[in-house]
Amino acid sequence: MQLAKPTRTKEITRMQRVACGKFAHPLLIIDRQLRRAGLGVLLVAVVVLFSAGGRSTAGNGYEYVEFAASHSGQSEQVLLRAQLFRPPGDGPFPGVILMHGCGGWLPAVQRALQSYARFLVESRFAVLNLDSFGPRKRSGGMVCESLPLLTDARKYRVYDAFDALRYMKALDYVDSDNVFLMGQSNGGSVAITAALAGDPRASGRTRAAFRAVVAYYPWCGDLAGRHVILVSPLLIFAGGQDDWTPPDECARTTASGATLQVKIYSQAAHSFDLDIVRQRYLGKLLGKNDYATRDSRERMLAFFRRHIAQVP
Repeated sequence: MQLAKPTRTKEITRMQRVACGKFAHPLLIIDRQLRRAGLGVLLVAVVVLFSAGGRSTAGNGYEYVEFAASHSGQSEQVLLRAQLFRPPGDGPFPGVILMHGCGGWLPAVQRALQSYARFLVESRFAVLNLDSFGPRKRSGGMVCESLPLLTDARKYRVYDAFDALRYMKALDYVDSDNVFLMGQSNGGSVAITAALAGDPRASGRTRAAFRAVVAYYPWCGDLAGRHVILVSPLLIFAGGQDDWTPPDECARTTASGATLQVKIYSQAAHSFDLDIVRQRYLGKLLGKNDYATRDSRERMLAFFRRHIAQVP
């Protein structure tokens, strides 16, 4: 109980700083029109605090769903929440799970992930946009600022990814043989671990695995520039100017078992697919690169399509 109180106090302080317009995290930059209208804090509060009851319709082309986390990373049971996007028709459709970075469902991240989701839905994929931090009360950028929280998140979020995989496989309109994973930053690091090891609760080569995996500007420490054996094909997008998660270890890595591709955009920094101006946060460069955003999106789609299994 004594540990929970400072965490809650920190969250309240963050919200108060947002209300005063003083919060420094660049991913909490809210549209100027919303700020003028006094709706910025409401938007953040809705994103951070919304909790669905199993299923609910959002009226934005998706529905909110919940399912239990098999590894909560804390003492209490956690119900993961997600936005579920579905193409029109009966399916079965291939599926994609999206995993946010260390900031969680911050407004700029949500806009980017929902843009990916709608892009993929137009290409006849069902999409699950997964929130790992809101249900654990770790939203608002607090994970970005703590190495122990980042390390912890990489562990429990691998379980989250496979919980989401099982959820999608159970949907009658999803092709259970063709579910893919995409993650940004911390979520990209989780995606790499999933491509390396498969489901952490199973053993041997019979572990469940994603059909293919895409990682955006991830930390590549699990690859460590060595030769690795993959259980899922892996495509990594990185920025040549990324000084938060530099691409060197990604670029030096070789793989067998499944294909590994690394695409480095020389002029891009961290978070290059988020609609935020280039700036420094915690001393690290991040911000939008239009070319890298457009090109990586098309390459991701082609990569997923190339790896769809044709099951008789």
